[in-house]
Amino acid sequence: QVQLLESFGGLVLAGGPLRLSCAAFVRPFSSYGVGWVRHASGNELEFVAAIILSGVCSTYYANSVKVRFIFSRDNSKNTVYLKMNRLKPEHKAVYYCGATRGLTNMTSQFSSWGQGNQVTVSS
Repeated sequence: QVQLLESFGGLVLAGGPLRLSCAAFVRPFSSYGVGWVRHASGNELEFVAAIILSGVCSTYYANSVKVRFIFSRDNSKNTVYLKMNRLKPEHKAVYYCGATRGLTNMTSQFSSWGQGNQVTVSS
């Protein structure tokens, strides 16, 4: 189990950006694959993006967020970021970061989870 602490969710105007962060309290963080999922009210949990450990770290995005969202990690800070651009009201959800040691396949299931961060987009 890895403790993951999310921050910087909140309310944003439609069309605006928002960057979520997720700090991991584990070393070495570089040995963990990480990802984001989201849960919108009335919907099932939805995969957003993941960085897995397959040779060179590979980043995967859900088609619905490709180009619009950017997922990055800074192993020196044990932190991952989800930069969300040109947000729409339908992006409103609780966003969760997850981590799994040695993750080599794209998945929405992780062994450890952050507390979740509400993102609301006003029109």
